[in-house]
Amino acid sequence: MTDIEGTTSSISFVADVLFPYARERLASYCAAHPEEVAPILAEVEAIEPGDPIATMTRWIDEDKKITPLKTLQGLIWDGGFRESAFKGHIYPDAVAGLRRWHAAGLKLYVFSSGSVAAQKLIFGFSEAGDLTPLFSGYFDTTTGPKREAVAYTRIAEAIGLPVADVLFLSDVSAETDAAKAAGMRALLIDRAGGPADIASFDDIHL
Repeated sequence: MTDIEGTTSSISFVADVLFPYARERLASYCAAHPEEVAPILAEVEAIEPGDPIATMTRWIDEDKKITPLKTLQGLIWDGGFRESAFKGHIYPDAVAGLRRWHAAGLKLYVFSSGSVAAQKLIFGFSEAGDLTPLFSGYFDTTTGPKREAVAYTRIAEAIGLPVADVLFLSDVSAETDAAKAAGMRALLIDRAGGPADIASFDDIHL
């Protein structure tokens, strides 16, 4: 099971491409899709009363991992991917590793703070083509916070495997620590070569 940002995909793609794209279109998308976004905006206001557009704009700037924001970002990104405004960045070693493990019969899953819809877009419209057939399932923050062990316990239950039989990959130590606290195996990746378990998917031998 893999994280996306900083693990399969560059942080700069998310921070410098996807986030600004959604930020610039928050207000116009909400105005154009009032019925679709009404429950999202209501959830934002329940979390933090006030102008939900201003709130979500600030959340983007603060890189908040809040579910209604991630849901709306996914809806906005859908148009960008389908109009070929950009393609999902996936590191070549991640593409090779995912394909190799899938061919070996391993079940592959994603756990990201981005919505499930956004996850499918990044892999479905990637620079390497449609990679979604490689995956057996996707999980986001509706399952639980990525830095809390309970999320990993729930995922193992949903997958139908003992938690110890699942390996989680992430570039955030608080996330790998939470996975380990749940009894899951986890590897910390640092693509810059800093202190970590691995520097690329090529270092993983299953």
